[in-house]
Amino acid sequence: MNTHNPNDFRYRFRRPEDTQMRYERVPLAVRTLSSNTLFQGEHEIGIEHHGALYRLKITRQGKLILNK
Repeated sequence: MNTHNPNDFRYRFRRPEDTQMRYERVPLAVRTLSSNTLFQGEHEIGIEHHGALYRLKITRQGKLILNK
């Protein structure tokens, strides 16, 4: 099920002069937090969202994984 909001999507349509439609990265004003600020030295945090608990983890490879 795809439930993304097109207004929240980071890519927007731009029509260049040659009228060919293409995707282009457009900077949006997004509140940004450092992972250091979120995790404060831990490797896992809990996020409560609409009554459900999600776990955000930093993997050994340094990637982020979100589980419900």
